[in-house]
Amino acid sequence: MHQAVGRDLPKCARPDAHRFDRPAQAAMVARMEQRVLGRTGRPVSVVGLGTWQLGADWGQVEDDAALAVLAAAVESGVTMFDTADVYGDGRSERLIGRFLADNPGVDLVVATKAGRRAPLDPAQYTVDNLRSWVDRSRSNLGVDRLDLVQLHCPPTAVYHSDGVFDALDTLVTEERIAAYGMSVETCAEALTAIARPGVASVQIILNAFRRKPLEEVLPAAQAAGVGIIARVPLASGLLSGRYTVDTAFGPDDHRAFNRDGSAFDVGETFSGVDFATGVAAAQEFAALLPEGRTPAEAALRWVIDQPGVTTVIPGARTPEHARSNASAAGRPPLSATVSDGMRTIYDTRIRSSVHTRW
Repeated sequence: MHQAVGRDLPKCARPDAHRFDRPAQAAMVARMEQRVLGRTGRPVSVVGLGTWQLGADWGQVEDDAALAVLAAAVESGVTMFDTADVYGDGRSERLIGRFLADNPGVDLVVATKAGRRAPLDPAQYTVDNLRSWVDRSRSNLGVDRLDLVQLHCPPTAVYHSDGVFDALDTLVTEERIAAYGMSVETCAEALTAIARPGVASVQIILNAFRRKPLEEVLPAAQAAGVGIIARVPLASGLLSGRYTVDTAFGPDDHRAFNRDGSAFDVGETFSGVDFATGVAAAQEFAALLPEGRTPAEAALRWVIDQPGVTTVIPGARTPEHARSNASAAGRPPLSATVSDGMRTIYDTRIRSSVHTRW
């Protein structure tokens, strides 16, 4: 069973840009289902907001536009932001920090990540380096204590290092961080992280084109009381149904420059699915849906409904996208016919290329 908590967001009424006025306040108090984020003990909205898009690697988003996305998400009931110190070399964190400073009454859980600004060497994960990375994020976000710090897809050896987790426990004791988790690339890494008693949450790619976590990771997280943050839920936009094989992306967009994994793990771009294969599979998925359900909303709803998932963190580049993503929380589960059809698409088109890799 999911741990669910229903609550209203705090009220705030401010006339400034990107601060909440009275009409926005009315939207804010609309309920979205909340689930407890594992060992943090904090309730978060089942749809959060991933903010990689607001930092880098998805094309440029101006500051005002980024702040408007954050505002639209909160107005729609989102209480969870996910960021990282490496997104725009801190730009995403700083934008969230500005938003928090403008809206001190808004109750949010902000999860950030650390470890990708240094060489990916297990020797880098010392208490001094971790403290330095965390302190930089605290400064960027303008907070005394970080809600949740996730090691950002570290080398596999880090998961087996007692010293690294002792260092993270030290940062909790020092009240620099409230809790820590792991952002992982593979199911094996996730299972190792879940077995660590101090790990509050695991962030992992989960979507209709990356289903392997359903087999062992989600049941293990449920049994251990560890939260699951599902990232890349739309397979970098493939599952939105908007793309064709001729769709072009800008040179500063990872969907153009990382298709072969030359910049970072190829599994982060289109979930590791060949683009043409993914477009064809997404078109089949869209054809399964009844009138009134969009592919993006249905793909997000599928993730929300998987037992063990705490929150799903789609990104958004516009307020409209943020609102649309949040609306998935209020939609009914997919029918058995659609769900079975999605599984068939995965088995016939996707499984052979991704299931054994991550």
